[in-house]
Amino acid sequence: MKNNKKIAIIGGGILGLATGYQLVNKRSGFKVHLFEKEKGFGKHQSGNNSGVLHCGLHYQPGSLKAKLAVNGIREMIRFCEINQINHEICGKVVVASNASEAKYLDNLAERGNRNGLLGVKYLNKEELKVREPNVFATKALLVPEEGIIDYHQVMSTMAKGICDAGSEISYNTEVNHIITAGNQSIINTDNNSYEFDYIINCTGLQSDRTYEKFTKLKSPLKIVPFRGEYMNIKEEYTSLINHLVYPVPDPTYPFLGVHFTRLTNGKREVGPNAVLALKREGYSNRDFNLNDTADTIFYKGFQKFIFKNFRFTMGEFKSSLSKKDFVNKAKKLIPSVEDYMFEKGTAGVRAQAMDKEGELIMDFKIEKNGNQIHVINAPSPGATASLSIASYIIDNYIF
Repeated sequence: MKNNKKIAIIGGGILGLATGYQLVNKRSGFKVHLFEKEKGFGKHQSGNNSGVLHCGLHYQPGSLKAKLAVNGIREMIRFCEINQINHEICGKVVVASNASEAKYLDNLAERGNRNGLLGVKYLNKEELKVREPNVFATKALLVPEEGIIDYHQVMSTMAKGICDAGSEISYNTEVNHIITAGNQSIINTDNNSYEFDYIINCTGLQSDRTYEKFTKLKSPLKIVPFRGEYMNIKEEYTSLINHLVYPVPDPTYPFLGVHFTRLTNGKREVGPNAVLALKREGYSNRDFNLNDTADTIFYKGFQKFIFKNFRFTMGEFKSSLSKKDFVNKAKKLIPSVEDYMFEKGTAGVRAQAMDKEGELIMDFKIEKNGNQIHVINAPSPGATASLSIASYIIDNYIF
């Protein structure tokens, strides 16, 4: 490899930053220029999540997601320890509320063991009461490797590492188009042109559009935006929950269900639901973009998804419009919670890839086209596994 290979990274979320960081700090001979259309890093998915470290309990053994999640959380923890980033490995409890869920919880425990998680065990009633006295469970599984983290600090450290290594980040800079000739590509922005050896697309919610814009090919997947809304537990009721408590998720969907989270700042939140967003970067039910909405509802894959999952879709919309319905989902885990204990919280938008048959794509999806590498699907645990995903991209797609 020749020295100072020039790499363009499009997208300043945590994955774009992690890829840039790994290139300049863990490898030699790379010069990185990261382009971000917003005024700062992490303005979308990366900066609007629940701040949880996911260790790989739910993911299909042998899948890319499972491998990178398990390695990723351990690498992220080391990164936090070295850089003194606020985090805590507090563990989480996954709760079954009935006999049917208890059977699936056994499957989750088996997945966790097959994926190489450490210390996964069932809690008896006394152990659960000590850990989470307000939680109701037919059966409870402790996943001790999971935790909480300040992802803003993570991204800030990554950005500083990129710049300290002599590479560059350009904010407020949208890439308009790319001209490729042989092994080189020229990127054009509003103000400048740049030549690169490789281009890496880490644009999250826009990843399928970026793929089509840069390759002139039809994307193999469609990004469908799902908004996840949270409520905060009022300060006087934060003792309701001590750590992380999750329900047994419906295996049909990639969403983990309404759960309780303790944040690194000491606050507690509950959520999220999973409601269709009518704007790809829309964090309120009032946000609407005609092009984004039409792009979704006229996609045959989405139409098939609605047909097959109508009850689920309507249920999520209902929980978005009704605080009572939202809180009822939380009652499944903590029966004593009431509406007055909660106040409106934040929201994030998940970039969920969907195929033309209406199937949700659970695994990470990376496509290479010439000297372009496109991360088309990197949903949760994309943040936790970002350093591991970055290393995977470098090792497998950049020669």
